[in-house]
Amino acid sequence: MLPEAKAAMVEALESWSNPSSPHGDGRAARAALEDARRRIGAALGWDGQIIFTSGASEAIAIALTRAKAARILTSPVEHDSVLRVTPQAERLPVDHNGLLNSRHSREGGNPSPNPTPVAASGMAPRLCGDDQAGLLLAVQHVNNETGVIQPLDQIDRDGIILFADCAQGAGKLPLPNADMIAVSAHKFGGPPGIGALLIKDLTLIHPGGGQEQGYRAGTENLPAIIAMAAALEARADWLPKAAILRAKLDAAVEASGGEIVARDAPRIPSIASYRMPGLSARAQLIQFDLAGISVSAGSACSSGSLKTSHVLHAMGWDETQAGEVIRVSFGPATSEPDIDRFIAAWTKMAARAR
Repeated sequence: MLPEAKAAMVEALESWSNPSSPHGDGRAARAALEDARRRIGAALGWDGQIIFTSGASEAIAIALTRAKAARILTSPVEHDSVLRVTPQAERLPVDHNGLLNSRHSREGGNPSPNPTPVAASGMAPRLCGDDQAGLLLAVQHVNNETGVIQPLDQIDRDGIILFADCAQGAGKLPLPNADMIAVSAHKFGGPPGIGALLIKDLTLIHPGGGQEQGYRAGTENLPAIIAMAAALEARADWLPKAAILRAKLDAAVEASGGEIVARDAPRIPSIASYRMPGLSARAQLIQFDLAGISVSAGSACSSGSLKTSHVLHAMGWDETQAGEVIRVSFGPATSEPDIDRFIAAWTKMAARAR
């Protein structure tokens, strides 16, 4: 958490009251809540509606289970929280970098079992077909395992509702031009357990709940919401520094025989995934942890289970290859000595593996 967010949260906790209460303290809390909502929208450049949630996962569930859409299209490299609530969705294929690259035909409202490839890998898809009414496309802006940035603003989606999971990109990159967006405060220096669903038009989803204009149940977490606003307003552009550090790490990994996942794709500097041939991710995690270095395997949300990444499988990696990949995160406090320590540990491990 950024120090500004911590300070704002502590101050808000000292004077907390239920924003839904009709008394004077409640009305003051409501005013603070709406002020934070306005500040968050301004900081993100969002002029639509904001529904506060417990995080991106809840925002995703609200958007995708209550959307007024007949069919949902998504990709196989989405976060588990998307795949879990869209079991019947049609999965659009991705290329070896995890980028959507297929023309998809839905003529007659039926999915095409053999989509026709677009001219070149990495090109944003054109979603075509005669019956586009009631279709929702759910795509992650920045992949949480590989850091790959989907070119969402290049997708030809005339008449299609676009939902973007921006948990990894919000507060770091400009928001894409989407109809609905999920964000999570702890990804940009705010507290855990708070996020939001940004939505251009509330009529895109069915209501459900007594708070947040009838679209979310539960007392609003006002201290965390105020801290979320403070984090967005205080954030600095540390991505250029992270890009330099990651480039140094990329070069060292390749020099020692490692492989960069989605090396040729546009990637956010705050995330990288690396394969160490000959050594399982489980063994790497243990050895890095003993060296005082925290990394994960696949999604940080599910790395405790050490499941092989469904993202890498969708990108064409086999079980052995995917099982040798770890995920590395860079933050505002990441320093060059941190990278040097990681390189030293990686190089030693890679030499033993060879």
